[in-house]
Amino acid sequence: MRRLRNRLAGALLSVLALSLTATGCGGSSEAAPGGGDPTSSPAGASVANRVEPLARKPEPRLPVTVPSADGERVTVRAAERVVPLSGSLSEIVFTLGLGDRVVARDVTATFEQAAKLPVVTRGHDVSAESVLSLRPDLVLAETTSGPEEAVDQIRAAGVPVLFVEAAKGLDDVGPRIGAVADALGVPAAGKELTRRSEQRIEAVRGDVPHGEEPRVAFLYLRGSASVYLIGGKDSGAGSLIEAAGAVDAGAASGLDKDFTAITSEALVKAAPDAILVMSKGLESVGGVDGLVKIPGVAQTPAGMDRRIVSVEDGVLLNYGPRTDQVLKSVVAQLYGEDGAK
Repeated sequence: MRRLRNRLAGALLSVLALSLTATGCGGSSEAAPGGGDPTSSPAGASVANRVEPLARKPEPRLPVTVPSADGERVTVRAAERVVPLSGSLSEIVFTLGLGDRVVARDVTATFEQAAKLPVVTRGHDVSAESVLSLRPDLVLAETTSGPEEAVDQIRAAGVPVLFVEAAKGLDDVGPRIGAVADALGVPAAGKELTRRSEQRIEAVRGDVPHGEEPRVAFLYLRGSASVYLIGGKDSGAGSLIEAAGAVDAGAASGLDKDFTAITSEALVKAAPDAILVMSKGLESVGGVDGLVKIPGVAQTPAGMDRRIVSVEDGVLLNYGPRTDQVLKSVVAQLYGEDGAK
């Protein structure tokens, strides 16, 4: 998905590199404690499948020339047909109120308003031909978007391509919104959305229970490909875990890379009290019952307590307008709806 953080994008290169050495597992699906689908959030804790546009629809004032994260300066003369190359960037455009200008989507743009748009990219597999066939006047890309040849082909066709720094944590919410809004010629709307997003995140942080500071390990799971990884300090999840009043168990145990193949030794050293996963990843290993069969998981406090936090793949690490909902979901699952474990 690095959505994985949509920023988990860069980390997926590590996923591919490590997939051959990752440990496999099997297991059957079983309901999580409390009943219900083991890949779903507790009642009231799931992230809405719709984005919430600003109340007032802005009107772009173009042309504008803005800096691109790849070091170029990009002149945008029109924004009638916009193609964002990640779900995170699509979410920002729609939430700014300009979703009617988006003509295609990445496979990770799964929210309701974008669901019927044609898919032109799948993770980092950008199809220049598919993008160009839609006659875009602006393409929004992550610094992790690729392959490079495809992006170069789009630019060579005369289409402005704006690169936005891939999200690494909560501090990136405002800058990413601002970069997209400026390119679309709606800087005031960008400031308004940034204020709203940051205020909502702070409101959730204010409700986080104090005192416990559980250790949370972020696991990236793809059972169909036998990929089982534990996140380290550069996984992109650390900021979210810390905002939830917890400790990033992978980073705290000394894992300096973004992701490392799961081993029993690594899990024992991390000693997580809870495990954070993406919903489809959890489903891919057979739910909670399958997860605890991964070597080492059952021996951790999280595995023994079956204390699992799952959030939808397409939004977990976006660090955008819905991050307050993501954080609220993590907190609710981690501590319980009433603030208790």
